[in-house]
Amino acid sequence: MLVNENHAQLCPSPEWAQHIQNEVLPELERAVTLGDDMLELGPGPGAATEWLCHRVRRLVAVEADECAARRLAQRFSGTNVEVVVGDAADLAFSTDSFDSVGCFTMLHHLATPALQQRVLGEAFRVLRPGGAFIGSDSLASNELHLFHADDTYNPIEPSSLLLRLQTLGFVNITVMVDENLKFVAHKPLASDAA
Repeated sequence: MLVNENHAQLCPSPEWAQHIQNEVLPELERAVTLGDDMLELGPGPGAATEWLCHRVRRLVAVEADECAARRLAQRFSGTNVEVVVGDAADLAFSTDSFDSVGCFTMLHHLATPALQQRVLGEAFRVLRPGGAFIGSDSLASNELHLFHADDTYNPIEPSSLLLRLQTLGFVNITVMVDENLKFVAHKPLASDAA
């Protein structure tokens, strides 16, 4: 996964944090119960992490970039946030480990739809039955294409996301499209799967 210098300016900015914390996360949280234990995939500089850590007992943030993970761990040292260097497509957690999983504006940084599907599949695997998977991503546009010059840019087609999540076994799926792509999906309860 490659990200260009534009991300170094935008992602840690107060304006980006405000966008994530005021326009994206509240709408998603209203649709679900996060539970006690949450996993965040690809937190980057932690705009969502900052908001989520006040709403769960334990937040585990999996970040692929070692430098970003180190900065995030320092930032959240002594809190309920545990930062792990890892691959969201191959998580080192047991099946049914978390009450909720979230990924926010990171899926378009995955090089292929197959890799995106592996990440979505891992989110499903580590969720406890009845758990919620929430997320957001940017919508494809010329402006975003130019912003991502010389980095990995693979936006998710909103019309395909419902089917992609259903194929993995998610139920009670909501896909919302406005300025962003937002989604909520649930892992079925054991009684629903029978």
